[in-house]
Amino acid sequence: MTSAPHQSIAPAAVTANEQPRHHQLRLRLRPKALTTGYVDGAWWPRSRDLAAELPALLAVLAVRLGGVPRVSYNLSEWDTAPRQIAADGVRVRLNGFWSRPAHTLDLIAGDRRRLTLLVVPPGTDPSAAHETMMCATRHDNADTVADLFRTGAQTTEGSTVDSREAGGGRIPQQKTKEAE
Repeated sequence: MTSAPHQSIAPAAVTANEQPRHHQLRLRLRPKALTTGYVDGAWWPRSRDLAAELPALLAVLAVRLGGVPRVSYNLSEWDTAPRQIAADGVRVRLNGFWSRPAHTLDLIAGDRRRLTLLVVPPGTDPSAAHETMMCATRHDNADTVADLFRTGAQTTEGSTVDSREAGGGRIPQQKTKEAE
């Protein structure tokens, strides 16, 4: 069974002008050496707005990949996104799939090299997010996405992330004070 790209009702192309940010991009990558595992790095975006978050990510990854004309993502994890954006003069096609592996983002370079990033949800507790990103970028990491979130939540003492929800491909959900 194959999935078809999501047909968006959004405009066909949007020019993404990155607003100046006073925050560092929350990204960690594995070394360039041959690696095994499910992900090549981890990214902790600040929002669920893919069109707004991608330009800064693509600018940083241009050093490793060059231009990235295509990005694939899971539709359930992002707000509605346009089919294309223009970032730094490169037209980037955004392919959303319902069947795309949860909590990952594939960036496909012009020469077809692929970088798969673990996507840590924006509302994740900072300690749990940091630990999950560190685990994902270990050179010898071969953990599944669910295992990475479970490990990050369990090794973070005092985290507000419920590690029971990390299994089964579900991301840990952040608890609110009322839910505790």
